[in-house]
Amino acid sequence: MSAPGTSLSSSSRPSTPSKPARLEHYLGLSHAPHSNKPCIVKPMSITVEDGPDGAVPGFLHLPPTASATPASNTAAILLSGAGGGIVGPSSIYLSLADKLASLKQPVPALRLDYRYPARNKYCVRDVLSAMDELEGSYGIKSFVLVGWSFGGAPVFTVGGSDKRTAETEGIRTLSPKPLLLLHGTGDRTLSKSCSESLYERYGTKGDRYLHLFPNDDHALTRNSLEAEQLIGGFILKCAGIKAGRADDGVLAEKLVKDDEKVELMEKGGDLRRNESVE
Repeated sequence: MSAPGTSLSSSSRPSTPSKPARLEHYLGLSHAPHSNKPCIVKPMSITVEDGPDGAVPGFLHLPPTASATPASNTAAILLSGAGGGIVGPSSIYLSLADKLASLKQPVPALRLDYRYPARNKYCVRDVLSAMDELEGSYGIKSFVLVGWSFGGAPVFTVGGSDKRTAETEGIRTLSPKPLLLLHGTGDRTLSKSCSESLYERYGTKGDRYLHLFPNDDHALTRNSLEAEQLIGGFILKCAGIKAGRADDGVLAEKLVKDDEKVELMEKGGDLRRNESVE
């Protein structure tokens, strides 16, 4: 994307799927494959009251005991791209959610699918319904939204607190809420100019960060662990948690092997339809 107003959706938008994904499609994807973290993972089917197929699947990572819930009452919601899915680019979400919920001051993390991927108005309702569920059931009051590829559209729409915004235009109303943008300069799906444009449109009234990974691809496969650490640190900062050396050590752990990243994306639905690693 090089011009303001350009969509983060795929250029050839997929037709609306006849049946949204269900929890049973994601068996065996509760934890990262090499995780020994003590967190609890709760599969969820979240009700969305805006029409047919009114439930969206997700996996909520919670601290091992209720008493470990941080005073900040903040959770992260992790959103994938135009194909939907629940493991994220290079399976970052699968790993990061385990880590966040297992820190000394844990942050619950929800890996949320979409009912209708690449349809922003439906995806926004999915996110808002998830926020309502986490607030009602767990008393969570604040949310850090993370989106990959098309996932930026619902993130900016919800984060900008203006339902009238469309696609990435919500970033204009996001400030002064903090913003982190990560992009590979070798991305063949969305040019790095996409993130550069978003960075400029956000303005200068809040904290904004742009990190470019030289020659990396759309899924940041070459630098996925560093990207995961940056996202994790950003989430902790937004939650008002000062990361210590132990937290940095946890975020630096490698819970997904290099040769597993893309395979898990395929199993997790993140490469359905038009979404791409490259």
